[in-house]
Amino acid sequence: MPPIPRPDERSDARERALYLLYEAHSKGIAPVDALALQVLEPDALTTELVSGVGEHRERLDAAIAGRAKGWTLERMPVIDLNVLRIASYELAERPDVPVAVVLDEAVELAKRFSTDDSGRFVNGVLSALAGDLRT
Repeated sequence: MPPIPRPDERSDARERALYLLYEAHSKGIAPVDALALQVLEPDALTTELVSGVGEHRERLDAAIAGRAKGWTLERMPVIDLNVLRIASYELAERPDVPVAVVLDEAVELAKRFSTDDSGRFVNGVLSALAGDLRT
């Protein structure tokens, strides 16, 4: 019998952060307010990612916009944009997370929750951003 795969808590936290950022966008509220509305307090990594994206959003959006050739932030699918924000935050503020892990996790989120082309799009933008944000 094959072993049952164990859930990766960090991957789950990134997914929860994506849900919360999407909720904040949909409701037109700040990411920190989406955190506050939760019945159960989110885990520490989810809270850090959502709060960090909210706190650094202008800088992250400027970096993303600078590397998303032919795409404005407004034209991007909301899921893709929030995946890019989470990954950009991790590249800029979490040097303990390897670049390859950040890119792999972001691409997987984009593939699971967005369009057929989102994985390639997210990978391309983040590959270009990694050198800018991870110094």
